[in-house]
Amino acid sequence: MSPADRPTMSEPRTTVGDLVATFLGACGVATAFGVISIHNMPILDAFHRGGRIRFVTARGEAGAASMADAAARTSGGLGVVVTSTGTACGNAAGALIEALTAGTPLLHLTGQIDTPYLDRSLGFLHEAPAQLAMLKAVSKAAFRISRPEDALQVLREAARAALTAPQGPVSVEIPIDVQRAFVSVPAHCRPETVQPLTVDAAVLDRLASRMRDARRPLIWLGGGARNAATGARALADLGIGIVSSAAGRGIVSEDHPSSLAAFGAAPAVEPLYASSDLILVVGSHLRSNETRTYTVKLPSNLIRVDADAAARSRGYRESEFILADAASVLDGLAARLAQRPPSLDPEFASDIAKTRRAADAGLRQQAGDYAAVIEALDRILPRDALWVRDITLSNSIWGNRAPRIRRPRQAIHAMGGGIGMGLPMAIGAALAAAGRKTVALIGDGGFALSLGELATAAENRTDLTILLMNDGGYGVIRNIQDQDYGARRCYTELQAPSFALMAQSLGIRHRLVRDLAEFPAALSEAIGEAGSAIIEIDMPSAGAFGVRFAGPPKAVQSQTR
Repeated sequence: MSPADRPTMSEPRTTVGDLVATFLGACGVATAFGVISIHNMPILDAFHRGGRIRFVTARGEAGAASMADAAARTSGGLGVVVTSTGTACGNAAGALIEALTAGTPLLHLTGQIDTPYLDRSLGFLHEAPAQLAMLKAVSKAAFRISRPEDALQVLREAARAALTAPQGPVSVEIPIDVQRAFVSVPAHCRPETVQPLTVDAAVLDRLASRMRDARRPLIWLGGGARNAATGARALADLGIGIVSSAAGRGIVSEDHPSSLAAFGAAPAVEPLYASSDLILVVGSHLRSNETRTYTVKLPSNLIRVDADAAARSRGYRESEFILADAASVLDGLAARLAQRPPSLDPEFASDIAKTRRAADAGLRQQAGDYAAVIEALDRILPRDALWVRDITLSNSIWGNRAPRIRRPRQAIHAMGGGIGMGLPMAIGAALAAAGRKTVALIGDGGFALSLGELATAAENRTDLTILLMNDGGYGVIRNIQDQDYGARRCYTELQAPSFALMAQSLGIRHRLVRDLAEFPAALSEAIGEAGSAIIEIDMPSAGAFGVRFAGPPKAVQSQTR
């Protein structure tokens, strides 16, 4: 570093690494995740010296990004993951795709090689050709800070993009020489204020009028409505039926008499759709796996509210599309209907209750012997416990719809369908929700993919109970092979370590359950103490499901409904 690059006594200056730490603090970031490397050390050294941001050292960048993703989903704030360049940056790509699928506001800060050697394909250590192009493909947006004096402007734009609906992960490359460079200290390092998309009063008046005319109205809440709980609950209190996607669970408590929970694709709910004269879809993709590949017949009078213009006619065609923030619409609608409530069909409330009971009964029938697990979770878990799930048979059959969720941001799962994210997501959620219990439903195949992060859980003393559903391999794939490939099973059996010995080596409690009658006591014991615990359920011994799940329904049509 030349003398000209060093700060003088008359000019307050700081390194770009310190500027990053200061900016993140101004964004309200208290915890960041990642792996230290020579190409991100100026940033992490600034975290360490500043003492305002806790840095959680993951065992891999994929796990770190999943932790940051879940922390953001839990808190509603900006998640932060820090990686190195090249291979390390690439390791985070899958988790960034998951965050993009889930619409998570995530800031991914990655190092880069020294500016003089960038984009020259010299084979420089940690160089990845076209890294920025890769990041643009797996992120909502991607930027490079090419000059120290541009650092704050780029950081502000990146945070604004991540937090603006539709939210998503944003990546920022910072070459190592830029991280070390000195810049003048700005008057303030605050982020830009993100303004939600509001809606005209006339639109709300028209929507309220259409809702008043409906006798059996429903509202479908997706993950994009998690900031709209107040308005959603007020509308549920008026007797309007509420259906939730898996990402929208808990926006209205699943104990509420108007709630159909996440049973949107259950056959028991379809007669209610057929009798409904209006459905308002708010912040939901109406995803394929939650509509049986778009074959569930929703009410023809469908109005959609979304902050993403690309949501128009996505999956299902609507009679009206409202481009706006979910809270602005549901709050405004609730205020108008409170003054003049809709005149609902007198039988509507009892029909919702009967439909919900039928859907609950159907779920327990599908769960088979594992209905006992659902009942124990509903009875024993604290009402505010976080429920985190990996992609596994148990989640597909029952975990996406049970146990009951009562708060927004209480249920988190791998929406993109990739295995291996359950454990790191549970760690991130637990660290973001200190003082609350976190329970994670994970299959043995997904668990094996992120076993290294078990040490991260132990090191950070996470209050985490893992339900390890061990069937000795990839259960969903076996069922698909049985159904579609002449029962020719291959590549699905997994040799596993002793999970009990692994847990013991890390000081994590472990209990093996071979009889589901033992599960309630095991669960009470695990969550009754602070710290991490594993309840390993030996599925071949414990029981069987009531259905054989062989993947999501096959697509039968390409056009939207």
